[in-house]
Amino acid sequence: MTENTPDRARTRFPGISSRAYEHPADRSALVALRSLSGFDIVLRKLSGLINERAVRLMFLGGSVRASEGQFRHVHDMVRDACYILDMPKVPEVYIKQDPQPNAMALGSDNPFIVVNTGLLDLLDDEELRFVIAHEVGHILSGHAVYQTMMQILLSLGSRLAWLPLGNLGIAAIIIGLKEWFRKAELSADRAGLLAGQDLDAAKRTMMKLAGGSRLHEMSTEAFLEQAREYDAAGDVRDGLLKFLNLLPQTHPFAVMRFAEIDRWATGGEYERIMAGNYPRRADDDGASFTEEVRNAANSYKESWERTADPFVGKVRDVADAAASAAGGLFDRFNNRRDNGGTTTTQN
Repeated sequence: MTENTPDRARTRFPGISSRAYEHPADRSALVALRSLSGFDIVLRKLSGLINERAVRLMFLGGSVRASEGQFRHVHDMVRDACYILDMPKVPEVYIKQDPQPNAMALGSDNPFIVVNTGLLDLLDDEELRFVIAHEVGHILSGHAVYQTMMQILLSLGSRLAWLPLGNLGIAAIIIGLKEWFRKAELSADRAGLLAGQDLDAAKRTMMKLAGGSRLHEMSTEAFLEQAREYDAAGDVRDGLLKFLNLLPQTHPFAVMRFAEIDRWATGGEYERIMAGNYPRRADDDGASFTEEVRNAANSYKESWERTADPFVGKVRDVADAAASAAGGLFDRFNNRRDNGGTTTTQN
């Protein structure tokens, strides 16, 4: 395995917009939400249903706040990530005693980060730097705010499940929300790489989240091959089972996150950002929702074309056939219009 990367100067991205690293499906949803007049006001009113001050006080009283005097290395990593991603306000970080390796960004008005001790025990410094920057990326994108909204909607949905057909409608909403959440995780992984600038550390993190601390028992090449095998599945039944297994998940599986960050890092986009070619925050108001939706659709199309999953192949074939049929109907409609609205039928 690769040894830890020594501390070094890292490239900074002045004025970088979160659109630079957001997955297209995540970005289109965020642009849509941000473009709604008064949405932030409504969202913050909804967020008030969950007492953010009470949650922060709970962590202030029951965990350790990282600072110059406590968990200084974590405190410094958060400041470094905010400096590199040019985030003006450094969030508070709390270390929580919990063996489950996890971290999260919470809050809306003053988001903060919580890191479980299980992560500190599992990861080396560069891997931890990637995770910390991952959470900073969530905050910079506004995911902490929208995740709060998701939790509110899920809570309200469970209370309305008794209504006729309520379960079906709520299930559809939950599926959509979790699909967005999974794409938001891919976005945050990219932010983690941009701030940490150590692809090997990002990969090691995914491997440890899947298999624990025994890196000497694992191989990046074998893990990537495992991701390819998972993608290829076996037959249509396996593809359907993968789809059903993923539905309740809020995070993509570790092997797929590994493959996604590897593809993004080597696909040219990461290099362009590192070279200073990225969208600026000052231009966020001019972001086109229509363009972002088109980018999201293209992203799904490219991923469908790239996958070897036979189930996706069958779905793609059906979708292509439907698109062709729709195109034929559209052409016939245009022909009718061009002919003055008359049609000729043959028996």
